[in-house]
Amino acid sequence: MKEQFQGGSVERQRDYVRQYEYLVLTVGPEDSLPEARRRLAEHSEYGKWELERSRMYMGGGRRFWLRRKVYSVQRTV
Repeated sequence: MKEQFQGGSVERQRDYVRQYEYLVLTVGPEDSLPEARRRLAEHSEYGKWELERSRMYMGGGRRFWLRRKVYSVQRTV
């Protein structure tokens, strides 16, 4: 299982108002699907990630795209 983090500068065409950061979770055919589900649940619950897209490939591989909104905090002092 592999996790790949993509920074907050990614801006999609349909999300032109908001900016998101993306996390791509790749699950191979030899990896455990219940373990992948557990990881997705942990990311969504504790990291505030939401599932944007999932894809299943021929051969049994899967890829999940998670996203969360980038919050920019400005100093008030």
